[in-house]
Order: sequence, then C-alpha cells, then structure tokens
Amino acid sequence: MYALHDIVEMKKPHPCGVNRWEIIRMGMDIKIKCTGCGRLIMLPRREFDKKMKKILEKAEENN
Repeated sequence: MYALHDIVEMKKPHPCGVNRWEIIRMGMDIKIKCTGCGRLIMLPRREFDKKMKKILEKAEENN
C-alpha cells in the first residue's frame, strides 16, 4: 500500500516526459507532484488507485 511521500509510477506518463510522482497529500483526494516539472495534480482516491501502476520508492519513516 502507498503512503505519504512515496514515489509512484502512473499508467500514463506526464506530458513533460517523466513518469515519477510524489504523493504529497492523502485523504479523500490524493495530491501528487511530478518529480520532473513540479506540476501538482489532485485525484479522487478511487481514480488514483485505478491509474497507479506501481510504487517505485517507499518514503523513509521517521520514528
């Protein structure tokens, strides 16, 4: 399962050519940020679950 600050890959790449997104907000909607151009996109959780391909990097947990 994904968590805040994970780097994920979506099914379709961003028009800037990068397919790495950082999760920066979670709730009913999930806000992701393109690691290439910095564009922010907000998706409903259901749509995000459908469009996410895989988790590339897990965020480090600070305990």
